[in-house]
Amino acid sequence: QVVHTHKPHFMALHCQEFGGKNYEASMSHVDKFVKELLSSDAMKEYNRARVYLDENYRSQEHFTALGSFYFLHESLKNIYQFDFKAKKYKKVTGKEIYSDTLESTPMLEKEKFPQDYFPECKWSRKGFVRTRWCVADCAFDLVNIHLFHDASNLVAWETSPSVYAGIRHKALGYVLDRIIDQRFEKVSYFVFGDFNFRLDSKSVVETLCTKATMQTVRAADTNEVVKLIFRESDNDRKVMLQLEKKLFDYFNQEVFRDDNGTALLEFDKELSVFKDRLYELDISFPPSYPYSEDCSQGRQYMNTRCPAWCDRVLMSPSAKELILRSESEEKVVTYDHIGPNVCMGDHKPVFLAFRVAPGAGKAHAHVHKCCVVQ
Repeated sequence: QVVHTHKPHFMALHCQEFGGKNYEASMSHVDKFVKELLSSDAMKEYNRARVYLDENYRSQEHFTALGSFYFLHESLKNIYQFDFKAKKYKKVTGKEIYSDTLESTPMLEKEKFPQDYFPECKWSRKGFVRTRWCVADCAFDLVNIHLFHDASNLVAWETSPSVYAGIRHKALGYVLDRIIDQRFEKVSYFVFGDFNFRLDSKSVVETLCTKATMQTVRAADTNEVVKLIFRESDNDRKVMLQLEKKLFDYFNQEVFRDDNGTALLEFDKELSVFKDRLYELDISFPPSYPYSEDCSQGRQYMNTRCPAWCDRVLMSPSAKELILRSESEEKVVTYDHIGPNVCMGDHKPVFLAFRVAPGAGKAHAHVHKCCVVQ
């Protein structure tokens, strides 16, 4: 429906955790899904496509479970993709699917973060995949990214910023340094995927439970904190919030949905470290994670984590100029989520739709529509 509404000429779709948590059993469904998508009626006007699926789960040192789809509308005439090995652009024709070992594909760069970035996660699948495109004299990188999650709500609550925010900061800095290093010409870039950005837990809990008293529950054998219970000081000591490693049970979910959770954006601080390197349009949609996976509960959050804007579309300063320069001619930039009332899994997809005036906004230039979906 979103594709039908915006009718993009160029569409990029970035997926993470391809195949789901039990990917050994699910990869066969992935291949069937991809073939059906490429041949579907809804996508019939997109006569060229590139699909890159990291499906080689047997290679734990390389496996990222990232999937990147790029669709080109039949009306789009000249589009080129960069060959990172030959260091030149090649014209895109036909539909091609690459899977299994993406390491040998010269049309992308793929890296998995080193194990020591997140040592407590034995088989982390976090990393990034980068492609480069040239549409009507406009060159840009598209980077599919998956950063580290919060392993424990209790650990995240201990410090501000949390130890996990520090790990994400390090990994994202690594990606940005990598895509603007000296090996290739610098171009505008869009980085979009699951950044796993979380609200600053300590600040959020203090705000949500301002007038509460805290009870600490410890394990009998180790004396380790296993649960925090926040109760109202009066009102029969009603429980407001229960916090465990994988439990964030707040009594009133509406606070995350009211006005799209705008009141909580002040606790979304992880991007501020990169304010000179990454730009984002204003967020006007509710936190994208963690939604219920019950098909009848499209608007409901799970009580496993504090809802947060994990899924984002970010861009370089020059990409921002590209969008806003074109935007001044027509108000056509949309930054939103997909399926607000429909179960889409635990993450709601997020998309950015915009128009790019080729030739860096030359007067009277023909305008192409782009859409990137996280």
